[in-house]
Amino acid sequence: MSEEIIETIGASNGVREMLSNAGYSDKAIQYYLEKPYMGVLSDADQVSEMTGTCGDTMAVYLKVAHGKVTDVMYQVMGCAGAISAAMAAVDLVKGKNIEDARNLEDGDIFRVLQDIPVKKHHCIQLAVKALHLTIDAYQQSQNPKTQDTSFK
Repeated sequence: MSEEIIETIGASNGVREMLSNAGYSDKAIQYYLEKPYMGVLSDADQVSEMTGTCGDTMAVYLKVAHGKVTDVMYQVMGCAGAISAAMAAVDLVKGKNIEDARNLEDGDIFRVLQDIPVKKHHCIQLAVKALHLTIDAYQQSQNPKTQDTSFK
């Protein structure tokens, strides 16, 4: 193994231990370290951004085809709680129809993460609210209300 790979593994194990000691589950730590859905979808159908009360910011990139969520990516400027919550949200909605994805709730993500520090529960709320905002904006763009131009 190269020295660089050994250093990366060592750093990862140190972060894993710190997060574990802080109260993060192995699943939440895995999401944070791997960041499987962190990035940008250049062909997204909708992009929305939200900043939480803590200052963490999430941009959500949504791709939909035939009423189903085909891809979702998050860009997260925030803590391990925010990143792990966003990554879990994607696993829960990818491949689902848009209405089911819109029904995602905080408890769904908490069940996937199993445990994160109590002080970080707001991160789950941010991930859900940012996704809801994006889905709502997408649905609005697909079904714009017709303006009534008649006089009443």
